[in-house]
Amino acid sequence: MQVAEKLQPWLAALDERPKSGPRWLQDLRGRGAARFAELGFPTVREEEWRFTNVAPIASTAFRPAPAGRLAPEQLDAFLYADAPFRLVIVNGRFVPELSRTRGLPEGMRFGSLASAIQDDPDVVARHLGTIADFDARAFPALNTAFLEDGAFVHVPEGVVIEEPLLLLFVSVADGAVMAHPRTLVIAGARSQSRIVETYVGNGDQAYFSNAVTEVFAGENAIVDHYKVQEESLDAFHIASMHVHTDRSANVSSHSFALGGRLVRNDVLATLDGEGSEVTLNGLYLADGDRLVDNHTTIDHAKAHCPSHEIYKGILGGRARAIFNGKIIVRPDAQKTDAKQTNRALLLTDDAAINTKPQLEIFADDVRCTHGAAIGQLDEDALFYLQARGLTFHEARDMLIHAFAGDILDRVRIEPLRRALESELYAQLARDLAEADAA
Repeated sequence: MQVAEKLQPWLAALDERPKSGPRWLQDLRGRGAARFAELGFPTVREEEWRFTNVAPIASTAFRPAPAGRLAPEQLDAFLYADAPFRLVIVNGRFVPELSRTRGLPEGMRFGSLASAIQDDPDVVARHLGTIADFDARAFPALNTAFLEDGAFVHVPEGVVIEEPLLLLFVSVADGAVMAHPRTLVIAGARSQSRIVETYVGNGDQAYFSNAVTEVFAGENAIVDHYKVQEESLDAFHIASMHVHTDRSANVSSHSFALGGRLVRNDVLATLDGEGSEVTLNGLYLADGDRLVDNHTTIDHAKAHCPSHEIYKGILGGRARAIFNGKIIVRPDAQKTDAKQTNRALLLTDDAAINTKPQLEIFADDVRCTHGAAIGQLDEDALFYLQARGLTFHEARDMLIHAFAGDILDRVRIEPLRRALESELYAQLARDLAEADAA
């Protein structure tokens, strides 16, 4: 009864969800709302959430964010906002006057999800909500209940996009507000694209961003995806990314978590075509009392599908992190080759991480490996560098930069890589300066 009472404000908020749109969309929203009402918020009694307590979200009366305003010059403050092609979504709503969509190949759709629902209903209806399963997931169900707008990327068959496509999600908060942005990416057969998905916020507001992304990679398609999360340090960021690959498709996704008070990233990739390949890399930085939780699942459903995964974290203060990486190999997925690595660097004695690699193998002709390493800086390496003339602080900084550089060097978009390096190392410098002063 007590849990039901705590959920009442959220059930009341569901009455404010969008009601317009075609019948299939209204039905999808209704199913999301009904499922969220049944599930409620996850608790630490559930295995998938036992180290991440979302009570601060559940106990806050967040209201749907109104349409936010953003001046063009404010974009300059956001990382890689000067991309040649960009969609700007403020408080979950597409802002055409701040976006850059001209000059793309004929037939390509790059714009508002709400507009795509009206203009391409058949295409959107066949894909939207089909892989972002909310049957057992409360936050995707909540996102679906409020589904209205977001980003739509449709790369036609055989089209190669040379320039990166930026999806910039901005939270302009005034009090306790929430937004539920949605992204739908459809990469046609033999297409190639690079997509940067960025989440940022203003000031030090305690807002709630609940995002869902669906990526469909057609036969022989190549999708190079980057997610940059740099929310307000008082914000709550919950997100899930769902990937489906057809035969010989190649999807890589690189996650960078640099902000947020409580952050949860779920990535679920299904290799559903023989010879398809998925790469998941991640780098996160947390200090103070912040929490970053990364849960990944790579589901090998067909044969001859390799997957690669490396996640690294740098934790200071009393920060906590969680990494749970699951690899599933189905009976039909013979000749699977899956590699998973998780490493965490603890800069203070009070920082902590819980890590749990999982292998579920139902085939007999496979190669699957996983490894985890957690600790502080190598004393021998520090001694070696100091013996070569470096100070302690210089040696420490060099080792930390090398640790992070392994992931940064995998970014294939040079301006984005430089911007990430600059921001990450600036944050590290502040954290290390505070640690030295303590």
